[in-house]
Amino acid sequence: MKKRITVFCGSSTGKDPRYLSQAAALGTLLAERGFGLVYGGARYGTMGAVADAALAAGGEVIGVIPRHFIGGEAPHRGITQLQVVADMHVRKARMTQLSQGFIALPGGAGTLEELFEVWTWAHLGMHSKPIGLLDANGYYRLLLRFADHMVTEGFLHQQSRDRVHVDADPVALLDKILAEIEPGVHHPIPAARSLSSPAVSGVA
Repeated sequence: MKKRITVFCGSSTGKDPRYLSQAAALGTLLAERGFGLVYGGARYGTMGAVADAALAAGGEVIGVIPRHFIGGEAPHRGITQLQVVADMHVRKARMTQLSQGFIALPGGAGTLEELFEVWTWAHLGMHSKPIGLLDANGYYRLLLRFADHMVTEGFLHQQSRDRVHVDADPVALLDKILAEIEPGVHHPIPAARSLSSPAVSGVA
């Protein structure tokens, strides 16, 4: 199986330019480290940013999109492969099958739903793949605080809470994910570049 990471992200850009720039940085990093990108298949928002950056860096990009979104989400026609599936449930199952790990970017209800489903599947022992949150601009701070509250109140095991890797830096987060996928394998960091620049080249 080819090495791939599923990235959960949205069709919106968010208000802060760092959401787009860090999505693009993650797409570039995945390609440079030899990992394909699996994502939701659209060409707008953070979905477009991560896909375009991975493609520009020579990476493989697979989009998985439900049939009823074809008209509304404007599927990305320039990616390596676009898989059209029956519905949202099949989309998540297919994205899970295609990859060795998951990273959630800042996003809305759909991104959270995808994150919580793979988190729940891990808790139930349905997979052992690493899960990461890219906490760009402190976006997930309140969610993480609530997760800690769930642990305190006895509704979430600390072990399940600790399954989710968190970092505001795409490089550091990807290092954590890859260390779990390939223990002992060193993934060299490409030439230094700024990950905080709001400029995103070629974002649809």
